[in-house]
Formats: sequence, C-alpha cells, structure tokens
Amino acid sequence: MNANLPEAARTIVITGAGSGVGRATARAFAARGDRVALLARGERGLAGAADDVRAAGGAPLAIPVDVSDPRAVDEAAERIESELGPIDVWVNNAAVGLFAPFGEIRDDEFRRVTDVTYLGCVNGTRAALRRMVPRDHGTVVQVGSVLAYRGVPLQSAYSGAEHAVQGWNESLRCELLHAGSKVRTTMVQLPAVNTPRFDWALSRLPGRVRPLGPVYQPEVAARAVVHAADHPGRREYRVGAATAAALVANALAPGLFDRYLARTGVRSQQEPAQVAPGDDGAAPHADEPAPNNLWAPVDGALGRDFGAHGRFDGESRALYADTVLLRHPAVLAGAAAAVAAAVAAARRARPVTRAVADAASGGAGERGGVRRVWRAGPRAPGRFVRSIRSARCTRI
Repeated sequence: MNANLPEAARTIVITGAGSGVGRATARAFAARGDRVALLARGERGLAGAADDVRAAGGAPLAIPVDVSDPRAVDEAAERIESELGPIDVWVNNAAVGLFAPFGEIRDDEFRRVTDVTYLGCVNGTRAALRRMVPRDHGTVVQVGSVLAYRGVPLQSAYSGAEHAVQGWNESLRCELLHAGSKVRTTMVQLPAVNTPRFDWALSRLPGRVRPLGPVYQPEVAARAVVHAADHPGRREYRVGAATAAALVANALAPGLFDRYLARTGVRSQQEPAQVAPGDDGAAPHADEPAPNNLWAPVDGALGRDFGAHGRFDGESRALYADTVLLRHPAVLAGAAAAVAAAVAAARRARPVTRAVADAASGGAGERGGVRRVWRAGPRAPGRFVRSIRSARCTRI
C-alpha cells in the first residue's frame, strides 16, 4: 500500500478497467488519490491502465480476470482486500457487445454476452457484498446503458443483458433497504460513448459499426460514475440529453419508437463504407489473436493497448453543453410544461375535422366525407411533465 496516499483515500474496484469507460473511471478515481484495483482480461490494457493510475496519483493493482467466472472474481476480491485494504466502492463496468440480427447469433455467442454483461455484474456484486455487508459499509455502482430501458435492433443480446441488470439491481436495492443496511447500490445509465468497443465487437453487419445517437467522451461517463459513488443514495443516474430523450419517447409512445428504430436503427449503426464482417467461426483459442473480444481480449499479450477513446473523437461531446436543463429538474419541468402546452394549443388551433376520400365509391366518406380528429386532452401536458421528471439526468 502506498504510504504517500491521502488519509481519505479509498479502495476502488473497477471491472472492465483496461479500456473505455472503465479506463477513464480509473483515472478519475486515481486523481483523487484513491487505491484502484483494475479488473479485466487484457494484459496490455491492464498495464496501460495501471500506468495511468500511477500518473494520476493513485495506487494501482492490476488483476487479469474474466468476470463471468464467479470464483475468479471472488479470489480477486480477496487479493484486493489483502493488498489494498477493505473495499469501499465496487464499479461493475465489464461488458461485451455483438452486432447482428437475432437470427444470426449463435447460442453460445448470446450466452457469452449475457455471462459477461449481466452475470459479470452479479458476480462482482456478490463478491463485494460478501465483504461490505458484514462491515455495513460500501457502495456498488452498476454501469449500464440507455439500452436497459430501450432495446435497439442489431443489439438484442446486449439490450437483453442491460434490461436484466436493471431489474436485478432494483430487486437487490429493495432488499438492502429492507434490511436497513448502510451498503448502497446505484446505477448509471449511459448514452453512446466513444470507446474501442465499436472496433472490436463481433459484427455480422456489412458496414463498420458505429454508435447510435450523439456520442460522448468516456470522461463524461467517468465523472458520472464517480459522482454516483459519492452519492449512492439516489437509485439511478441518467447521463446525457440523448438518454433522457430516449426514455421520455419510450414512455410516451413506445410503439411509435419501435417503428422509428425499425426504420432508422439499422442504418444508423453502420458506416457507409463496406468492410469485411467479423469472424463468425469457432471461438478462438486464448493464445491466438482474436478479431473481436467476445471470447478473448484483443488487448491481451498478443494485442495492443487501445486506451479509453475510440475512433469518434471528432464528433464526441466532452461537456454537458446540451444538457443544461437536465441538470436542473425544476427548470426542466417548467420548460417541458411550456413545450407541452404549446403543442396542445397548436393542436387545438387546427381544424378538428378533415375530409376523408372514399376511393372505392368515389363518393363521400364516413359522415359525409368528414372524420373527427381527437384533440389533445387536458391531461396530456401533465403526463408529459411527469415523464420528463422521471427521466431527469444527474447534475455533475
């Protein structure tokens, strides 16, 4: 243990710490002088993350582990407490992605995504609670996605895993509250983030995969995770305007959103350039270079360190410039009410009837060629405001 660390330094565990959001989160905690345990499969990614933590002022401990193995995760937790001290915060961030129509995903591939993305959170949380609950102290942060509420085409395995994490975490939170425990669990729902996952995820699409919607830098996600760890009393944090907009749209008109994503979601997750799809052969051996990270890490001993950022730096947002209202729920509610009232007024101002052509008979349609169009009900603005409030984002 580093004797030069501040007295207030905590022991932090981050899974999926070798790249992307996990890598940026490790740097953020290290900048506060924390002891940071880094869990991931890739040796080169872990080595790079450990260097980042030291450079930022923290004390790293890199442990190669596959979070889908509950025994390995528990052994890692035991080593962490032995070398760094009692675990204060455990961040479940590890995940693997797969881009393909559901009918083209093999059984073992779908199970693998579930084992890492969903059961990885379960295994990490179980290892953390075994040590936190007896001490009645600690925080578990689940790093999720807007896909926990809104599934998208071509990511059925990942969407299903994120939905599972959401439901399981709610159940666990209720149990901890019922027991009167001071251990807390919270969840951070992220938008699209500029990470290397889009370069190494298994894909069977004709085009190179890309994020869906506005893209944020991993440092934005890292700040949200650190904020959640500091304020675990709130059950969930939703990051970015795109996340809030998707959740509101899904709450107000889920069927319409289904059709919207059906028309746009497939094209929007691919770049126009045609590239060879990912390997769909048998799972590679651990000592062979892998074209994707589903079965073996691409930042392993035979790979390279990919760092925190993906290839979308040119379009990624580093600040919350587009979410000022979302940081202030009261202002947001007022704005939402104004928008909803304006929409309702506009609809009332339009004619309440319209002609309906009767192409079959060439004569008048129903009721003399007129069909009634329902006006916006007086309760519509209130429902809209309540939906906005429920989807408000974190202030960080």
